[in-house]
Amino acid sequence: MNELLTQARHDRVFSAAAWSVGDASGPLDRGFLGTRSWDAPALEENDLWDLASVTKPIAGLVIMSLVQSGHLRPEDTLGALLPEYAASDKAAVTVFQLLTHTSGLPGGTPLYREHHTRDAWLTAMRTSPLPAAPGSRVEYSSQGFVLLGLIAEAVSGRGLDELVQDLVCEPAGMLDTHYNLSDADRLRAVSTEDCPWRGEVVTGEVHDENAVVLGGVAGHAGLFSTLPDMERLGMVLVAGGGKLLDTPAFELMTRCHTDGLALRRALAWQMVDPAGSPIGQALGPNAYGHTGFTGTSLWIDPDTARYYVLLTNRVHPSRTSPGIEAVRRSFHTTAASRPPV
Repeated sequence: MNELLTQARHDRVFSAAAWSVGDASGPLDRGFLGTRSWDAPALEENDLWDLASVTKPIAGLVIMSLVQSGHLRPEDTLGALLPEYAASDKAAVTVFQLLTHTSGLPGGTPLYREHHTRDAWLTAMRTSPLPAAPGSRVEYSSQGFVLLGLIAEAVSGRGLDELVQDLVCEPAGMLDTHYNLSDADRLRAVSTEDCPWRGEVVTGEVHDENAVVLGGVAGHAGLFSTLPDMERLGMVLVAGGGKLLDTPAFELMTRCHTDGLALRRALAWQMVDPAGSPIGQALGPNAYGHTGFTGTSLWIDPDTARYYVLLTNRVHPSRTSPGIEAVRRSFHTTAASRPPV
């Protein structure tokens, strides 16, 4: 694995990478290499990575914990949960549809370009027309997970950052995973893009521009984490998620719910699509996971009881840098070929 990722760094796919492949008892293969940016010190084990959309399934675990505790039901609607949506064209969208990306909400919409405050951004999301009927298709939508974060806060009366800490990070032992890094923590953050919108290399601030406008805490992006913390989450999930959810809730979350549609999705998790999967076809049909735009990913294969963590800063210095797609596929293919212990 070291050879594969060293070559990718040589090809300038990223300046840094960390990886781990393991089972419920711990890592079987792990390592880290490179530098936090192209002109920074060498990467260290506990440096902080912008998880980008790997935030989504962590927020999804919060939602499922609230379902388990009776604060929510999958069939609850936006109109019932958020009063400002009661008269909107999104009133009938359900929590289930938000979790499976079947809400009809749009994909990557750069609302931050015209709406520069949290209130303006949220108003634009609420009032923009729904482009598809709920339940009719799978379309990956960050807006759906922004809404899930708002729902979690509304039904619990607590901030999403607090909920992530109490319902996911603390029970999983992930004590170095946070939104909105402190000044001290920014010193060990891996750099992402030389951002035209901000006019600087982003280090220790969330890369996702919509998350910036929302204050850094959102259901779709914003979390920072370390390799050891992502290993801990991987081990918990491979073991059946018992530290986070009971068996019925965990099984509901991690099985496919979009059979008959073009893409396979669990609740807040991606699954391996028959074509175009970001990790290739090396993992089994029941594997679930998530990728992040910054170059991160976490995947679980329950059939082999393995987790796969790959953390890179592939958007450094530019999001247009090529190569991460091939690296991801090669990483998972190589890792999955490792024989059982």
